[in-house]
This record gives sequence, C-alpha cells and structure tokens, in this order.
Amino acid sequence: MVKKKVLFLLAMSSFAFASQDPTAPLNWQQAPKTGQVKKVVHYRVPNLQSIVCGGNKECYAILDGQAMAKGEKIDGFSVKQIQADYVTVTRGSKQWKLELFPLEVKQ
Repeated sequence: MVKKKVLFLLAMSSFAFASQDPTAPLNWQQAPKTGQVKKVVHYRVPNLQSIVCGGNKECYAILDGQAMAKGEKIDGFSVKQIQADYVTVTRGSKQWKLELFPLEVKQ
C-alpha cells in the first residue's frame, strides 16, 4: 500500500517538472500576456541637402532629393519655414530645425 502511494507521488511530481522548460534560465518567469501592445512608429526626419534662394523670389529647400517650397509636405512632414541657413519642418505637434552646416567649426 505504501509502495503504491510512493509510486503515485513520484509519477505526479514528474508532471510538475515536465510543465517547466528545462532550458530556461534560472529564476526566469514568462511575462504575463497583456492585451494588444502598441507599436511605436519612428519617422525619419527628411535630410536637408540644399537651400536655394534667388533675389526676391521664395526660397526652396532640397529635402531627400525633392525641391520643396514653404507649405509643401514630404513623408508626412510639413515645410513650415525656409530661411537662407535653415529649414523648419513639423509633424503633428513636433518641430525640427534642419541646418545645412553647424555654426561651430572644429579644427
């Protein structure tokens, strides 16, 4: 009778060990599954390649190889302002100031 109980307990304990992954790191616990996880989308800010200003005419900016004027859009970014040395672009409530060259030149 005792022999049957011992065998029964050994058989049940093997099921408990089998439910765990033997290759998992020590003290590792699986993360609780939550609802839907939101993906964070990162948009690449356009690359300022050149600014063209001629006389009394409006300035144009070359962004990612495309000539853009004030108010135009590129990849979801709006060109807000074009000056001779920088361009301001916006997306949603965020704003970026794109400059051709840094003001400080290191030698």
